[in-house]
Amino acid sequence: MTTLQTLVREAKLPRKESELLLFHAFECDRSWLYAHGDDSVTESRAAHFLGLVERRQAGEPLAYILGQWEFWSLPLKITPDVLIPRVDTELLVQWAAGLLKARSHQRCLDLGTGSGAVALAVKHECPRSEVTAVDLSAAALGVARANGKQLSLDVEWLLGSWFEPILARRFDLIVANPPYIREDDAHLHQGDLPAEPKMALTSGIDGLQALQQLAADGQAALEPGGWMLLEHGWDQGPDVRNLLVTQGWQGVETRRDLAGRERVTGGYRPL
Repeated sequence: MTTLQTLVREAKLPRKESELLLFHAFECDRSWLYAHGDDSVTESRAAHFLGLVERRQAGEPLAYILGQWEFWSLPLKITPDVLIPRVDTELLVQWAAGLLKARSHQRCLDLGTGSGAVALAVKHECPRSEVTAVDLSAAALGVARANGKQLSLDVEWLLGSWFEPILARRFDLIVANPPYIREDDAHLHQGDLPAEPKMALTSGIDGLQALQQLAADGQAALEPGGWMLLEHGWDQGPDVRNLLVTQGWQGVETRRDLAGRERVTGGYRPL
């Protein structure tokens, strides 16, 4: 007799991944699994679950199989058109929310929004804020817009490259998790990265092309004293600080993620 617990054991995946796939296939949760783990299952249900397992074993990211991923405790629709949100990026939201809450005006611009994870987390954390999000990919923006609607969070979604859609507008804060991986980085062939959109991952030979553009153009889109926060690779902190200082940003500093790695660097437009 095939049971739910038997399926989890036979999946030959980390138990957490097996359970998530089982919850998805059987439309149940952990408490239901524990209460009914010894119940028999139909062949069709078992085949559906094992099909999901095969996709995971073949290297398809778990988030794409599930079609959903959590970020900042928000359930987000996820497709292969967008990057999978990582917990490291929550540092960007944490810093951004702290800056916005200290200001009378709270106009925030999220560049390269992808799934909308950062923009929606900021709006959720700072309900008074006016959040605008930009992405070059129409498909990604469609995912972000669907997430905003699902979560009932009001964000302005704009299609275009970096600052092009918001020319002549000013904000109090800019946040971005731009592509920053070097084009020849071996990590692009590991884990989930091979399945994710390359345009959202890589940025030139040194990985700094997008970061350099944002550092050069960001002040024109900010009110005096407005901040820009940039997520970057664990070893790019010194380079990003140098980019910001060279372009005249003030108060430049870097914050570290939970693993102690330099992850987000920011500075403000001179008063």
